Amino acid sequence: MEKDYSQAIALSKRYLDLIASKELDDAEKYWVVKETVECFRNHVNPGFLEYRKSVSTDYTSVEWKDGGNTFTDVYGREFIDCLGGFGIFNTGHRHPRVLQAVLNQLQRQALHSQELLDPLRGFLARLLAEITPGDLQYAFFVNSGTEAVEGALKFARMYTGRPTFIATTRGFHGKSMGSLSATAKGVFRRPFLPLVPGFRHVPYGDAAAIEMMLESCAFVGEDVAAVILEPIQGEGGVIIPSDDYLPQVRELCDHYGALLILDEVQTGMGRTGKMFACEHVNVVPDILCLAKALGGGVMPIGAIVAREKIWDKLIDNPFLHTTTFGGNPVCCAAAIATINVLLEEKLPERAAESGKYLMGELQKVVGRYPDVVQELRGRGLMIGIEFQTNELGYEVAKGLFKYGVLVAGTLINAKSIRIEPPLTISREQMDQVVERLDKVLAEVDQKARAAGMEETAGHIL
Repeated sequence: MEKDYSQAIALSKRYLDLIASKELDDAEKYWVVKETVECFRNHVNPGFLEYRKSVSTDYTSVEWKDGGNTFTDVYGREFIDCLGGFGIFNTGHRHPRVLQAVLNQLQRQALHSQELLDPLRGFLARLLAEITPGDLQYAFFVNSGTEAVEGALKFARMYTGRPTFIATTRGFHGKSMGSLSATAKGVFRRPFLPLVPGFRHVPYGDAAAIEMMLESCAFVGEDVAAVILEPIQGEGGVIIPSDDYLPQVRELCDHYGALLILDEVQTGMGRTGKMFACEHVNVVPDILCLAKALGGGVMPIGAIVAREKIWDKLIDNPFLHTTTFGGNPVCCAAAIATINVLLEEKLPERAAESGKYLMGELQKVVGRYPDVVQELRGRGLMIGIEFQTNELGYEVAKGLFKYGVLVAGTLINAKSIRIEPPLTISREQMDQVVERLDKVLAEVDQKARAAGMEETAGHIL
């Protein structure tokens, strides 16, 4: 039976007209919101509609445009972005130079032929060798962070010939099968068990636990191919280990012949005040995983960057690991421009300065609400606020959204929320964030106290 495509043609035409529109009238805005909600409910996932902060306010917010350090919803309401796409927008939203590089490349060529040498992939690989720590030399490009981790795990097994990996509790490395096997959050893992065999998990920040596992695996003949870590745990709640942790793990890996894989998908590209978080403690990994901010908040791109020795078997057979779209010219153009912007505008240094200021101002505020806030921690502009309960954290995230500030924190995962603004955030915008947070914390604290008094009165009665 032949399918009638007339409805698809009409819908696609209307969608394209909206994409081309610079301004929408009230009726069009209403239609965009209604159509978006219906499409998510019927064709994407209705669960998303229940877990967004935006649906807890007086209307469903649909993002429409962005620029600088803010984004604007379809009704024209502006939000200071302190979520940063979980670390995507280090150079800000649609940085002019990143955007221009992409447009320039689109005018010339969008995708590579898969057969001839594509120059931008080579250019970007050389740039990464220039800016990454130590003697990291070769790069393989992918489309996302989880793909970068998948490749790193494969390369570690390929190089060492060993079956086992050590990861850490509360670690997050992605949600495809291999990277999910390294990820250590039960809610993500349970529906897909059994995962890839050979993964062991130990407490994060405990080098002695890694040493014990390395020794045990060697003893039973299941030698460790690699230890995979985040220099600072992101999804885990911005958990910062002691300064001697990574150096100790590096020594242990060398002693037992295991590789050290550092997942800097979220911490890399200037986020923590250095270009890469491992530079704070002068540790060089064998394999470095990058993504998120590498594309400048304009294009998706990830990378696996490694020492020369890791590449030996790939040099013998470059087709052992391949990807159709990884390292395409448009994404490479965005990444090249991103590196240029980060270096020329000194954004890692700016992140260190802004982070120090913002942490100081936040500390003044959160210290006044001990019944709501448990702890503030961070490095550079990777900041976490841990609350006494998930419910309190969600109320704060929801309140900030109401006052025009976007942070992480969903209905089921808000005990620790992340503040990760663009590294270009201004002092004025940081002050606005602190002021609005103070207002929200006061409201949440008052509401919690009132609820506590009602509960106490109920027990008395």
